[in-house]
Amino acid sequence: MTPDLLEEGARRAEAYQAREPAGRTESGGRAAGFSHRATPGEVDTTHGRILYLEDVSVSFDGFKAIKGLSLDIAPGELRCIIGPNGAGKTTMMDIITGKTRPDEGTVFFGSTIDLLRHTEPEIAQMGIGRKFQKPTVFEQLTVFENLELALKTGKGVRSSMFFRLDSGQGDRLAEVLHTIHLESGVRRMAGNLSHGQKQWLEIGMLLMQDPKLLLLDEPVAGMTDEETARTAELFLELKGQHSLMVVEHDMGFIKCISDIVTVLHEGSVLAQGPLEQVQNDERVIEVYLGR
Repeated sequence: MTPDLLEEGARRAEAYQAREPAGRTESGGRAAGFSHRATPGEVDTTHGRILYLEDVSVSFDGFKAIKGLSLDIAPGELRCIIGPNGAGKTTMMDIITGKTRPDEGTVFFGSTIDLLRHTEPEIAQMGIGRKFQKPTVFEQLTVFENLELALKTGKGVRSSMFFRLDSGQGDRLAEVLHTIHLESGVRRMAGNLSHGQKQWLEIGMLLMQDPKLLLLDEPVAGMTDEETARTAELFLELKGQHSLMVVEHDMGFIKCISDIVTVLHEGSVLAQGPLEQVQNDERVIEVYLGR
């Protein structure tokens, strides 16, 4: 994010502090994080949360897809989100990334960045990456070329024509290749990869942009058991380096990676806690897991 946007975020934060009461999230409310200005180039997480939504609601043609949703995530946390179809999981991610504007509520990235004041491209540039269920890669390009294209560089015609990796970028690309288990397939065409490998490549493309927060929608859908196990290893490796929000239906996969699980139902949080606690919650059993 550019310094001018950071300065603007800090000014907005100070304005909010002057007129808003304390919130009700685990972070202790918005004012807790507004006691100082953000450091340029960084997301201010001194209040202990990288993302929080507070009392968020949105309706589509009279249907309330999200109802008073409050949720917050700590820096480096791997949060799993589960819930039946129609629970609001995708809509929640749409709101975080700027695709959907809520009717009411607050959505902050760190202490100072009001996501509701920014567009989808601006939010992506700030460090929030999103992966949809179906992998989106450039199938006519190699694995290497896909990762190279994802670098944070100028995308104009001239800059693209004369772009050359410097040593730091080359090292980063090699690091990401190792992380996503595609070192041996670096020259393969992306279209020839397996479904699971395409998923890893798309995650690698997000990693090339150095995101602070990754939103991952059903990342193991359609994967083999071996690919699912490797993906669990990948996410556990990313945990701590990045904050991850993982929406998934595969409970075996959730069990492998989860610390805290949030259950959504009818657009709000039904239950939250360790997986075992959530699985034994009568409300969750009734609406989602089945008796």
